[in-house]
Amino acid sequence: MKKLLFISIMFFTCLFAKSQTANPNHQWFVDARFGMFIHFGPYSVLADGEWILETRPLKFHNYKNLQKLFNPQAFDAKEWVRIAKNAGMKYITFTSRHHDGFSMWDTKQSEWNIMNTPYGKDLIKELADECRKEGIKLSFYYSLLDWGRNDYSYWTGRTGQHSGRTERGEWQSYINFMKAQLTELLTNYGEIAGIWFDGEWDQMAEENQEGFGHEYSKVDWHFDEIYSLIHTLQPNCMIGNNHHLPPLAGEDFQAFEKDLPGENIGGGFSAKQTVTNALPLETCETINRTWGYNMRDENYKSSKELVHLLVRAAGYGANLLLNVGPMPNGEFQDECITRLANMGKWTSAYGTTIYGTQAGVVKPQSWGAATQKGNKHYIHILNSSERSIVVRFPEKIKSARWLNIDTKLVWKRNRKTGDVTFDLTNVPMDEVNSIIEVEM
Repeated sequence: MKKLLFISIMFFTCLFAKSQTANPNHQWFVDARFGMFIHFGPYSVLADGEWILETRPLKFHNYKNLQKLFNPQAFDAKEWVRIAKNAGMKYITFTSRHHDGFSMWDTKQSEWNIMNTPYGKDLIKELADECRKEGIKLSFYYSLLDWGRNDYSYWTGRTGQHSGRTERGEWQSYINFMKAQLTELLTNYGEIAGIWFDGEWDQMAEENQEGFGHEYSKVDWHFDEIYSLIHTLQPNCMIGNNHHLPPLAGEDFQAFEKDLPGENIGGGFSAKQTVTNALPLETCETINRTWGYNMRDENYKSSKELVHLLVRAAGYGANLLLNVGPMPNGEFQDECITRLANMGKWTSAYGTTIYGTQAGVVKPQSWGAATQKGNKHYIHILNSSERSIVVRFPEKIKSARWLNIDTKLVWKRNRKTGDVTFDLTNVPMDEVNSIIEVEM
């Protein structure tokens, strides 16, 4: 009986592990490890983050005046894609529509869109064309909640209560609106790599926001219909949903916000989010603190911190989706450009230790992280003050060497336990990341 139970457990373990890349057309996502998140919209004009309609708060009829002011004349799709590509990023996830409901493309479903601004051009089309030209995958962030529409169930929502709405529309009308917009996005812009949903949490009671289940939602999101529509229009389009709950059927990757999978130290929505091994993982994070452009936010992470974030994410077997919030004219801030260029120097030299890898033999530790590709293991020592580290390997080591330090690696293996001790004493450690390559 015990043997049968063990075999059953192993079967389902293998089944879930295999399902992580069951669709071969999703392997690119698992291999990519690094993408760019872009939060951009009329809120950028007010230079106080993407939630300003809610946090100020503002009346929606006044907020809509931004449509007359939003004019990103300096937007250059080539420059955006060039910066992302040079940083070592393999895909871009762009905010097609955030919680303010503004559409950044030529939608026929609402007048509240970029075509009716002084800019008057389909920004998404320009971005999609350039991404395709440069071999960068393009995904769309799409907000499920809306702070302006009357047919969104704002009367049961946790946000958007102060935008001035008094009429209550039909919920089915809102579902139909979203389906029509998603159809446009997945029909008019070529191959789309993914749809990144956000906002289901708006319809959760506050005490249920961190993982009690989708059944606590106050509305029927019709996810089965929406997900089916997406996969019908584009079978290879990956669906992710930033709901901070266990994944639903039809979702293709699990998203984590401002927290590495399983660490649960970031606070907020993701603080108690459970990691599933059945889906690829992605964590999104900001370069400073806010997602949308914020003139007052000078809390920039250093280039070193960002490289460490990328490496630790890979150590969990996850992608890092790193955010940029362009200025209202459409340009990236110099602080972001500099940091992304520095990350590009690192990925150009050592990207092989994260691209196409899986989580290593040990989960990320205080000293750093480990990744694995085939019979090669990469030990990333991020804490240069360490004098030795111990890693347990399942097999005998064929060879081990420093990948980016010009000195002999000193190590010994305990034959009984498989523990390998790497001696770091008197080693001229790399300032950012000292990497050991171990071949089994």
